[in-house]
Amino acid sequence: MKVTEINIRDPYVLYTKGKYYLYGTRSKTCWGLADGFDCYISEDFEEWDGPFEIFHRPEGFFADRFYWAPECYEYEGAYYLVTTLGSDTVKKGIYILKSDQPEGPFEMYSGELTPADWTSIDGTLYFQDDKKYLIFSHSFEDTPDGDMCMIELTRDMKQSVGQPSVLFSAVSAPWARPVPFAEAEFGMKGNVYFTDGPCVFRGKDDRLYLLWSSWGERGYAVGTAVSESGEITGLWKHLEEPVFPENGGHGMLFYMPDEEMKYVLHYPNDKYQERPVFCSLEIVDGKIVIVQ
Repeated sequence: MKVTEINIRDPYVLYTKGKYYLYGTRSKTCWGLADGFDCYISEDFEEWDGPFEIFHRPEGFFADRFYWAPECYEYEGAYYLVTTLGSDTVKKGIYILKSDQPEGPFEMYSGELTPADWTSIDGTLYFQDDKKYLIFSHSFEDTPDGDMCMIELTRDMKQSVGQPSVLFSAVSAPWARPVPFAEAEFGMKGNVYFTDGPCVFRGKDDRLYLLWSSWGERGYAVGTAVSESGEITGLWKHLEEPVFPENGGHGMLFYMPDEEMKYVLHYPNDKYQERPVFCSLEIVDGKIVIVQ
């Protein structure tokens, strides 16, 4: 199949063993009961096979919804799937599943890595100075300013260490806007901002960048923050204009075998219509720009 036939949100690509593995949130079960994750596989980046189910909810499993934003990492010969899970009685949180193969099957590996009394979504990993960090969104249900947070993980990534810290808030980004439907959909009055879809990477200019999504002037959008210290702890400076300004977001950056920098996000952001879209990126004078 062509990538335009794949109906997922929150796409993530892993290139390993000479193949591309595409993961994401099932669009059809994103907003209700859910029971698994899939991947799609391609050898040429044109034709994709799948979906192949890589995890299916076991009998009696604690989470039956919010199967969101799976990201697959290859590390020391194994594959780790970082994802959001939750239920009507368990707040959304970040967990890690593990497999010997990128196509699974995956099994639960960690406990909850974010505080149990927080509503947390969209985890991504960052490795620095022999330490492992989980970057995630502390969701607007708890923090209307929209906090992007970080917590250190143990070496085996089974547990978190200490308490989370706030990297930045959406309200501080010049391009971010309050969610216009916060009261109608969530019963929240006043200005409500959100963060999601973090992607951290070090550019060829040696700057540390964080691509992330929020609501912008023209709907769902992707913006950039740059660490002024070059460290994950920041301080983080927001760039003025979004990278992708309208009706698409929650993506991740990856490199093709020829080192071309790619970004995949879902577009449009309309329910049940989302598709992965691949963009070519470049860094120009400290700014990330879409060139194709």
